[in-house]
Amino acid sequence: MKLLQHIRGIALHEDLNFLLTNRIPRITATHLVGWISRIRHPWVYRACLWLWTRFTTLDLSEALHTDFRSLHECFTRELKPGARPVDPSATIIVSPSDGIVGACGPIEPGEAGRSQVFQAKGFPYRLDDLLGNSPRACEWADRLAGGSFVTLRLTSAMYHRFHAPDDARLTHVTYISGDTWNVNPIALQRVERLFCKNERAVLHLQLSDGQWLLLVPVAAVLVASMRLHALDVALNLRYRGPNERPCDASYQRGEEMGWFEHGSTIIVLAPAGMTLLPGITGGRLVRMGEGLLRRPAP
Repeated sequence: MKLLQHIRGIALHEDLNFLLTNRIPRITATHLVGWISRIRHPWVYRACLWLWTRFTTLDLSEALHTDFRSLHECFTRELKPGARPVDPSATIIVSPSDGIVGACGPIEPGEAGRSQVFQAKGFPYRLDDLLGNSPRACEWADRLAGGSFVTLRLTSAMYHRFHAPDDARLTHVTYISGDTWNVNPIALQRVERLFCKNERAVLHLQLSDGQWLLLVPVAAVLVASMRLHALDVALNLRYRGPNERPCDASYQRGEEMGWFEHGSTIIVLAPAGMTLLPGITGGRLVRMGEGLLRRPAP
């Protein structure tokens, strides 16, 4: 009887979580929270911080500065030098961000032979759909067939900046406007093709050995905004510029590329030959700079 009550309690908690984060006016809530988080007033900041810490464990011991004037500055905080050691091995592709590993594995053929990956067990989605469902997206989905993918989920209390996974050149950014569904595990098990519905960007990285790697930062409820150092505008629901943004920015391994305005998700898409390192499995916490993928030997 107690076990049954416990299971019912978990189910009720999951249902409540899903309802509170997804059955609200998501875009309106996202605009509202974005506005409040930027208010520079000590009373507002302290009240928001108190509310935030009631639902998550926030650790600011690694923060470069802690004299924040707004909740937004706390969300997008920098870390102390050396807080994230970067694996120097030339055969390793490192994690671009802190995160909890979600779905990961090989990029497999799906319906009509199109490459597919998974957001959760039993919930596949087409790669070209994620990448924008365009001729360019179909081309990249074919090029990545037989490769590997890994989904990194950033919780609200985590470090929200993302970095280059190797020495690389950012050649192109595709911005895809969309919804702001929550990207927590509960939603991923209930909403099909969720990542393909949310606002996101596709970053095309050419690595030092000529191979290509795609990073797909995905926005979520309360976090529909991304900033890239290579672009002079924020990519968010108010962005009205071109969706295809050619650029030419070079980065060294571990160098900062941009940040989320809050927590969300980054999907790493690697070509055939690159494989996930042993131990990179669902539920594992990884830090920016830790090994994520192994490239084939020359």
